[in-house]
Amino acid sequence: MARSATTIRRSTVTLPVAALGPENPLPPLLPRDDPHRVDARLRATLPPDMARQVGYAPLTSVLPTRLRDGYGRDRVMTELDTIVIENDRLRATVLPGFGGRVHSLHHKPTGRDLLYTNPVLQPADFALNGAWFSGGIEWNIGATGHTTLSCAPVHAAVLPAPGGGPLLRLWEWERLRDLPFQVDLWLPDGSDFLYVGVRLRNPHDATVPVYWWSNIAVPETPRGRVLVPAEEAWHFGYERSLSRITFPEWRGADRSYPLHGAFPADYFYEVPREARKWIAAVDEEGNGLVQTSTATLRGRKLFVWGAGPGGRRWQRWLTEDGTPGYAEIQAGLARTQLEHVPLAAGGEVSWLEAYGPIEADPSVTHGEDWAAARSHAEKRLAAALPEATVDAAYGEWLPFADHEPGEVLHAGTGWGALEVARGGYALPGTPFEPATLGPEQRPWLTLLDTGRLPEDGGALERPPGPSLVSPAWRERLECAPGGPHTDYHLGVAQWHAGDRAQARRSWERSLGAAFSPWTARCLALAEAWGGHPRRAVERALEAAKRALATEGVAPEALAALARDVIPVLLDADRADLARRVFDRLPASVRATGRFRLLDARILLALGDKEAARAVFDAGFEVADLREGDETLSDTWGRLTDDPLPEAYEFRMRPA
Repeated sequence: MARSATTIRRSTVTLPVAALGPENPLPPLLPRDDPHRVDARLRATLPPDMARQVGYAPLTSVLPTRLRDGYGRDRVMTELDTIVIENDRLRATVLPGFGGRVHSLHHKPTGRDLLYTNPVLQPADFALNGAWFSGGIEWNIGATGHTTLSCAPVHAAVLPAPGGGPLLRLWEWERLRDLPFQVDLWLPDGSDFLYVGVRLRNPHDATVPVYWWSNIAVPETPRGRVLVPAEEAWHFGYERSLSRITFPEWRGADRSYPLHGAFPADYFYEVPREARKWIAAVDEEGNGLVQTSTATLRGRKLFVWGAGPGGRRWQRWLTEDGTPGYAEIQAGLARTQLEHVPLAAGGEVSWLEAYGPIEADPSVTHGEDWAAARSHAEKRLAAALPEATVDAAYGEWLPFADHEPGEVLHAGTGWGALEVARGGYALPGTPFEPATLGPEQRPWLTLLDTGRLPEDGGALERPPGPSLVSPAWRERLECAPGGPHTDYHLGVAQWHAGDRAQARRSWERSLGAAFSPWTARCLALAEAWGGHPRRAVERALEAAKRALATEGVAPEALAALARDVIPVLLDADRADLARRVFDRLPASVRATGRFRLLDARILLALGDKEAARAVFDAGFEVADLREGDETLSDTWGRLTDDPLPEAYEFRMRPA
């Protein structure tokens, strides 16, 4: 056999990076504000199959993951580990420490970068659990939104590819749905296309909801256009409306051009079932990137930031001034990202994707005849990569999906190894080795082995470690001997399961055995959520006083606690108590943008508009401002009728 020209190697890339910082150490009990949900009345107007999947198994929280909100906006040059897969035509650079994202895809013959490659790594609050960054190709698994693995490590190894040469396998355990998945990347000799085989498996004895969207960032240019085999789309705006529209012409503008709109929006295309599945983004010269797949990956989408001030502000927020913007073309398992798809017990779903360059006649791709433009692009794709070739490549890859990895290039987390130890799953091709188990998993391994969760004497200076909330772990906690930590974690699991009364009882038992501000905080949120503001205030004050009086509590733990209890106090009209808690926080915490905004809200609640306005006038940046969060503009609107300053303009819908 001739030696393959394709290589896979470790490397690095140096970028200005805002460090992720520590995880939020407190369990995220409450639903995060999800701008992508629609209400029951709107669901009733959708096609029956879509309506079922839109209402199927939405998240109630992002447990068992923890929030990533410890980052700021100060960037320093940082060397990041990469894995490079390369042949004589393409070079793909992968970030194994950040969800296995394809950071860049360079086409050597033309010298073009096919993806939007962000020149910085700036986390922002777009992932389901917080930190996310823009650019490249992201593998979104779990639930509606950007994956909790956006800024997490994945396992990576090399093994033989179909037809010879090397294949890069990425795999991890997705914790929201408790599913293993793999992403296999390879470059056939002489190919202009990166092949990607994806497999999701359900090792459980019950049906589970699955979600997948491959998210591809492409350069946004003044005359850039997105082409897709569809004449209709579902438009989703941040006013939480989902409506079927004609495409590309809608409301007086051609929406296939990402800048032909004022506000951020999603366009989920109605691609006919019999049509080839593809989507392309081309510049004014007709050149760009095309993605295609086997038919299982049926959905296609365009996300645009729009040309309005909010979208432009977000574009700059995610990179640095003077950098061109981007749009996202995506491919998923369902028609829209609001849907989750059932995967039967013991079942799996897999498909093949291909990414490569497209070169088309700009007079056609930018012509007024939409049918001609997309037909021309599809013909160019067919000439470069026939549909039959993609289908054949999928058939050739599938037997390789079970092959065991060879040389390990990167290690992910130990959560998969813990689940395999608990469930005894056989998962050919994606080993979760005991050697990956770490300090976060070891208490749970002890529970698994001995039936008892370790207690550490009820220490107050640090919150308990991560909680596990699946039915299998909840059952083990229920059978374990009680104790402060055991009952704390049991309460978290019960709360996640919707058993709110039992969760409160477990937390009360935990507090009775050993008072902890972290358990009191859980009860404060539970009482507030249950509509008991007086009891919520009592618990919030208990939590804050004890944490602030305890030596050795890390600033990030105090910040996490205060972020939860101060809004509880404000919602109960106890701004005076919120003021006391705020003023006792460390200066380093109070100086952050998130707490400058809280300071303004407290001052406003106390009736001191002048001081609150002074906070805004002095300037601050909320590094972890949530996608769709309107707290900044709402607070400003309560202060003054003056126009919202550009620095605070992040609105994603009409005011």
